[in-house]
Amino acid sequence: MAGVAASFDARSSTAGKFEANPATRDSPWVKFVVIGLGLTYFAVFLLLPLIAVFTEAFRKGAETYFQALVEPDALSAIRLTLLAAALSVPLNLVFGVAAAWAIAKFQFPGKNLLITFIDLPFSVSPVVAGLIYVLVFGLQGWFGPWLHEHDIKIIFAVPGIVLATIFVTFPFIARELIPLMQAQGRDEEEAAISLGASGLQTFWRVTIPNVKWALLYGVILCNARAMGEFGAVSVVSGHIRGETNTMPLHVEILYNEYQFAAAFAVASLLALLALVTLLLKTYVEWRARHSASEEHA
Repeated sequence: MAGVAASFDARSSTAGKFEANPATRDSPWVKFVVIGLGLTYFAVFLLLPLIAVFTEAFRKGAETYFQALVEPDALSAIRLTLLAAALSVPLNLVFGVAAAWAIAKFQFPGKNLLITFIDLPFSVSPVVAGLIYVLVFGLQGWFGPWLHEHDIKIIFAVPGIVLATIFVTFPFIARELIPLMQAQGRDEEEAAISLGASGLQTFWRVTIPNVKWALLYGVILCNARAMGEFGAVSVVSGHIRGETNTMPLHVEILYNEYQFAAAFAVASLLALLALVTLLLKTYVEWRARHSASEEHA
């Protein structure tokens, strides 16, 4: 026993020396350089532009700022942006949950193809996405003559803006749910079904509670992208002032007309929405970590 104890003490002493060896740790200057680079990058490319937006927005005073926001074309752009987000996010929510559930819980032909298609908007330029809708629904497109004959407007109208927004935002919710559902497996759902729960009861009482924070996180990201989308919406909107201009498009028009104060005022509203989204995202992440720690306690 004495020999074993001595051997254990020797190993412990060696391990302690190894852990305390400065050669196994980065020197303090490396840490300071890395932190300094990160903070510098944040300040120059993120914080400084954000400060510049609000500074330019209020350069001519608060009265000019609020006047730019209540101008009829600005109000129309705000309403259209909120409408596009209000329609596209719930539709993407339904698709995202259904796609994630199918991919994570079932095996079926074309599963890998579905996963590839979900990632498609990440690799396709938003401008190309807008051109696709023009090709399909435009006056000279595949369904253009039929739509024109029945007086149905999609391109250069609100439906086209909503469709383009849905296309560029639909991966966000599904991509947040798929890894989590795959990691959780099917054990809890199968246990619920074996105890007599129906498929719908299992979905609402087992599946959704297990992914609620990831689901909310995906909705927040989807909504943020929907309100800030420019490329695809720019192609299908037609830039009809007061009718088909969203907030990003309205900012572009004001800037091109040298109305800088008004352009930065609307841009600051978009930045404010982004900050609110960031706060909600941070809260959701904190709640998710807190819930996870409570479950493991």
